[in-house]
Order: sequence, then structure tokens, then C-alpha cells
Amino acid sequence: MAPANQVDPGEDNTAVANQVRDFASGDWQVSNGKEGEFVKRWIEFLEWTRELSPGFIRALLIQDLKDPAHYVSLSDWKDVDSRSAWQSNPVFPEKFGACKALCDDIHSGSFQLAASIEA
Repeated sequence: MAPANQVDPGEDNTAVANQVRDFASGDWQVSNGKEGEFVKRWIEFLEWTRELSPGFIRALLIQDLKDPAHYVSLSDWKDVDSRSAWQSNPVFPEKFGACKALCDDIHSGSFQLAASIEA
């Protein structure tokens, strides 16, 4: 079994340094009946991201089984500069906004790895 890895900002993290990446995440509450269009727009947004951003690694969109209008997205980035450049792109508000327009509520943020557990 692989060990759990925890990143402590106050200590030497050499053992997990190769895992320290940046993430962007969204918690999306999509308007009822708009789920299919939201997924389509999210895919378009992240395909644009993939073409534009060399520091982009991958993105996931997961759907809540109990509330099909609730989604959580996570994009994985090589570093904070890559993620920041993506979010600072002048086209970003348009692409992000196309998804946001279909939502009743959205919470988004930028994150760094705190711990990882692997099989």
C-alpha cells in the first residue's frame, strides 16, 4: 500500500515536491434543466484551456448522484504561474461566463496539494 503524503508548508517537502501542483476548482449548482448544456459548455471551456495552456495537466467534472444539478470541477496545473496565466487570459471571463450563465450558484477557488493517498 502506498503511503499517504502530506505537504507541510513549514517543513522540507522534498519527498513530495514532485507532487506539489496547483489546482482550480468549481462547485457548480446548475439551473434545473440546463445540465446537458452546462456539460457541453464546460467541455468547450476546458478544450479551449487545453489548447491555450501548456501548464494544464487535466480536468475532471463530477456530478452529484443525489442532486444531478450539482457538479464539482477540478483542473490540475503544473504550477501557479500556468494557472494564473490561464485565469488572466482576456478570453477567460467569456469562456468561464458561458458555464456560469447556466448556474444558480458557483463557488470557485485556487488550491495547492495538501495531501495525497494512492493505491
